[in-house]
Amino acid sequence: MPTQTLRTFRQVWASKTINYSLLILVTMLGVVVPCWYMQQYTAITPLVLGVIAAALAETDDNFWGRFKALLLTFICFAIASLSIEILYPYPWLFAIGLFCSTFGFIMLGAIGPRYASIAFGSLLIAIYTMLGASESTHILTQPILLLSGAAWYYLLSLIWQSLWPMQPMQLSLAQTFQQLSFYLEAKSSRFHPSIGNHSQSMRLEEARLNANIVEALELCRNTFIKRSKKGQVNGANDRFLRIYFLAQDIHERLTSSHYRYHDLASHFERSDVLFRFKHLLQTYAQECQDIANATRLNQPYVRRENAVFALDELQGAMTHLKQQNNPKWQQPLRQLQYLFDNLCTVDRLLNNINNPEAQLSDNVLDDKTAHTAKQMWRRVRDNLSPSSILFRHATRMSIALTLGYSIIELFSIEHGFWILLTTLFVCQPNFRSTKQKLFHRISGTFAGLIIGVIMLTLIPDVQGQLFVIVLSSVLFFAFRLQNYAYATAVITVLVLFLFSQLGAGYAVILPRLIDTLIGSVLAVGAVYFILPDWQAKKIPSLMANSVAANNHYLGQIIAQYRVGKTDDLSYRIARRAAHSHDASLSAAISNMLAEPGKYRYAVDESFRFLTLSHALLSYVSALGAHRTLINDATTHKLVIDAYQEIHVKLDAIDKALRGETYNPQVFETNHIQHKLSQWRESDGTSAQMILQQLHLIHRMLPEIKTLSQTFSKSK
Repeated sequence: MPTQTLRTFRQVWASKTINYSLLILVTMLGVVVPCWYMQQYTAITPLVLGVIAAALAETDDNFWGRFKALLLTFICFAIASLSIEILYPYPWLFAIGLFCSTFGFIMLGAIGPRYASIAFGSLLIAIYTMLGASESTHILTQPILLLSGAAWYYLLSLIWQSLWPMQPMQLSLAQTFQQLSFYLEAKSSRFHPSIGNHSQSMRLEEARLNANIVEALELCRNTFIKRSKKGQVNGANDRFLRIYFLAQDIHERLTSSHYRYHDLASHFERSDVLFRFKHLLQTYAQECQDIANATRLNQPYVRRENAVFALDELQGAMTHLKQQNNPKWQQPLRQLQYLFDNLCTVDRLLNNINNPEAQLSDNVLDDKTAHTAKQMWRRVRDNLSPSSILFRHATRMSIALTLGYSIIELFSIEHGFWILLTTLFVCQPNFRSTKQKLFHRISGTFAGLIIGVIMLTLIPDVQGQLFVIVLSSVLFFAFRLQNYAYATAVITVLVLFLFSQLGAGYAVILPRLIDTLIGSVLAVGAVYFILPDWQAKKIPSLMANSVAANNHYLGQIIAQYRVGKTDDLSYRIARRAAHSHDASLSAAISNMLAEPGKYRYAVDESFRFLTLSHALLSYVSALGAHRTLINDATTHKLVIDAYQEIHVKLDAIDKALRGETYNPQVFETNHIQHKLSQWRESDGTSAQMILQQLHLIHRMLPEIKTLSQTFSKSK
């Protein structure tokens, strides 16, 4: 029983949501209980709001990095809060200060995610100061209380992290393997031996899930960078870093495509061999899930026996097919053998999870963090252009918040600063995200007001209301990332009960609703009319970026056929860039579908291009997964010639998508097509696989070129 209890406790504690919720619970109790004991109920609201602003502005970092970030955040909070108190009696100066500070704070996000969070928190603390500025008895009263709440949270946060310093790395790694599990489950459906399988829809789903893996890997990489010295990771973090490198290698192999799956289905639709491939992939999906759980709990990963059995049974099925000596199966069986060899390598990588030291000797990451004031200013300066997404967002937000303040002053709206608060949360860098936030904010506010009114009626006593304040604060942070509508409903309840401590619980119900609607209209209007960032205009350049990244990734791979396989920093940067640009293209096309119809362009062609782009990445990934030294000079010459022709054509497609001049005659050159087709008669060596993949890539280029011309005309 004690062992089971300990295991349950570890599982609960390893949950990021539960762990973080406990931190918020302790923080809120540290605010509410002393105020209740000393009967200082009016101090509860600014203290709680200070805690919320501090928690929303916090970012992950090592202990000293977080300490310095929290110190900077605290200084920004103080400046923002005091500025509001000083300028509040002077509307014109207040409006000018609001516009300039909003623009300046948001542009700080160009330096990095840490500064973007600090900027958001500073704007939030400024608006929280506005909410009580008219009731403030002294210019320092509100800033002191708000900063005291923030300081209390930051103190507990530092203590919390010092007790469990490894948890952020464990959780980010666990999330990566979780996403790999989802991708494997989806990929396994490709091996259902049905000729009628919809290849494009499956490719699109794979592209979406691959984007989730890329996001998880990037989060993981950033977690390690924050615990490194200019990209160099040493000490206790090194083991987790090597597991991260294993995850990258597994990802490269899982995203590989060695052949057209519907061709395999046509050959083996009466055999169970594809079902066995499907079963093996599903088994590996469960293995990745097990790795995620083990990493989250910081326990050894124990492999399942059924994974070994599935691999052995698949090998037996392939041996049986080879013994049939069916001449029609000769070429398809080679493709199955490539797939099998790739999955065998994945199996070995899974075996190395508990012994990652057996892998890479290179523990350097690509650290692009701005460390000096000069680098920071350069990033801000480079974004001071209407072409920058951040500049557009800063301009929109500045105008929207200033306009919101003008409405408050013009109509003398009581509690009107909730208009600004709604605008701050709803207005996002793109239309789709704003639309989602809008729906969640309005629906959550309606639900929260209904629930809040009922609870205020049922819980009139102070102690009960303080309990609701603590509980709703915890639930807000528990729901914040999972379901923003629930989080909005909960924080609406929190607002009603906070103002109830000031004797105005019911009085803020209607203002909260009206202000939310006005703020939402301002947010949507800003995104729609002020420097709109419609995705259709960006998609051609994103397509070009994806093509160029795949071209560079392929070049890195081809170079290693001369020197042998090495996962050095330049190779990993090229691989990451190819996957990142593929994910960006996928996200942009999805975002375009949420935009008004008149701003969409060539939707079907966009999805087709994404399908081909992801297929191209899959074929290139297969080449990367099978990197090896080619000793035969003739074969190496053929590989280089093939690559050169592909490289020139991909470069021309890149230029076409960017609207640049290119030589169309490069697509008339097809000297390598015949030579590449010779892999069909070769002997099944690794060289054959390389030539086959280049042949598959080459076959795709005419259609990609045709689509690129469609989008180049739209520029």
